[in-house]
Amino acid sequence: MSAVWPNGKPEVGSSAELSRQVGSSDIILFTELSGDRNPLHYDEAAAESSRFGEIVVQGGITSAVLNAVVAEKLPGPGTVFLSVSWNFTAPVRPGDTITGRVEVTEVRDDKPITKLITQVTRDDGTTALEGTAVCWTMAMPEWRGGDDA
Repeated sequence: MSAVWPNGKPEVGSSAELSRQVGSSDIILFTELSGDRNPLHYDEAAAESSRFGEIVVQGGITSAVLNAVVAEKLPGPGTVFLSVSWNFTAPVRPGDTITGRVEVTEVRDDKPITKLITQVTRDDGTTALEGTAVCWTMAMPEWRGGDDA
């Protein structure tokens, strides 16, 4: 245990992942949050005539699973992104199950900063997002997962 890493320093090479199924309701919720009303997310005719050929979810939905991985698993609670460099390589559609995965590539000793390789894959094995991220992990009081009790 150190002052810099009070909950334990992540190890280079460690990894974590989370999966979730994306639904049409996610598009609606994300639109309410972001204001993104791109026809590719709603208009079947527009989406079918696009290079995607069907409705696709917003990129923010695709990348959001990575927020969950870093905050819930690795580096863990109290972690926020400082910077990201992501390439969206394939669309995600309603009904797809996506898996966000991170792998630690560098850990600083002087600050609670980690560098990660990031990836989101669809359930058919296609990579939908790939890139890197830099994270800061703050010390957190004991977390109960959002319980109000």
